[in-house]
Amino acid sequence: MAENFRKSYRFAYLSSLYITIVLTLALSVFLFIQSQLDFLFLLAFAVGCYAVCFIVVQYRVERFIYRRVRRIYDDIEMLEVDKVSDGPVTTDMRTLIKEVEKFAQQRKTEIETLKIREAYRKEFMGNVSHELKTPLFTVQGYILTLLDGAMNERKILEKYLNRASKGVERLIYIVNDLDMITKLETGDLNLNYVNFDIVELVQSVFDLYEMKASKKNIALAFDMNYQDPIMVHADKERIQQVLSNLVVNSIKYGKEDGTTEVSIEDLIRNKVIVRVTDNGEGIAQAHIPRLFERFYRVDKSGSRKEGGSGLGLAIVKHIIEAHHERIYVESDYRVGSEFSFTLEKVKKFPVIDVGAKTA
Repeated sequence: MAENFRKSYRFAYLSSLYITIVLTLALSVFLFIQSQLDFLFLLAFAVGCYAVCFIVVQYRVERFIYRRVRRIYDDIEMLEVDKVSDGPVTTDMRTLIKEVEKFAQQRKTEIETLKIREAYRKEFMGNVSHELKTPLFTVQGYILTLLDGAMNERKILEKYLNRASKGVERLIYIVNDLDMITKLETGDLNLNYVNFDIVELVQSVFDLYEMKASKKNIALAFDMNYQDPIMVHADKERIQQVLSNLVVNSIKYGKEDGTTEVSIEDLIRNKVIVRVTDNGEGIAQAHIPRLFERFYRVDKSGSRKEGGSGLGLAIVKHIIEAHHERIYVESDYRVGSEFSFTLEKVKKFPVIDVGAKTA
């Protein structure tokens, strides 16, 4: 309480003290000269002078300075920041300066964040328009050609309709991925947790993309022969999507006669880590921090030739994080890449032999 008083009225009581000392000394000299020096009268005059000066100075400060200080506080509060002070504003300039500096720093941080978001938004909108523009113009070109008279020739009609259909399929693919990533980011996608064998799921993904890998003579394999199942607790369909995206990427960016290898290791007592490793192009370190951004491509020209929506890794990241797990990436340029993610293991309960007899 005393500390608050000293801070709040420091200006007033110091000013009053200085005025009192000056006036008391002046009166002392006057009384001494008149040879009527009375100590009690002098003390009473000093106390009374101090009280009067304090009231006058504080009143003047509150009337002429307080209004301006209060206006600054009100301006800050109008901008919906935290309350500056619960008590009245008095003559404590240091507290006000600290609060204003804090307010300015918060605004500076918010402005920098908004600039980053604005840059990201512009880049994202540019990527979305580019991804949608290509198939849209393709479909439009084929349809306009048919409407201009090519539809009368059956062979051209069938060929162009098939190409237009592929363009529409690509549009649907992009829109579905956008819809999924939006649901993942907003938390609207519900996960269906079940217990399943992760080894079996990886094998099914291998079987699914075996033909795609064979076109580049890439071998899909485990790092070892897993004899026993490894049971995990997660959304099986979403984890299959994660594995599919990672395996497809390893094939897409893998080199001819390369290998895509999957390993499953115990991480801690209730976790396993699944690693998808390839010996393909690899990724430069400068790209890794942005690798899981929507539509971000390391090699824009090569990536677009290979197809895809540009959302695969972003979806992978959101699915894993929706499971409250972690995803990691390690890569050496022109050596290969490794993507890994954690999953929760199914808890094993000890088997109790009911027929066993206790001693």
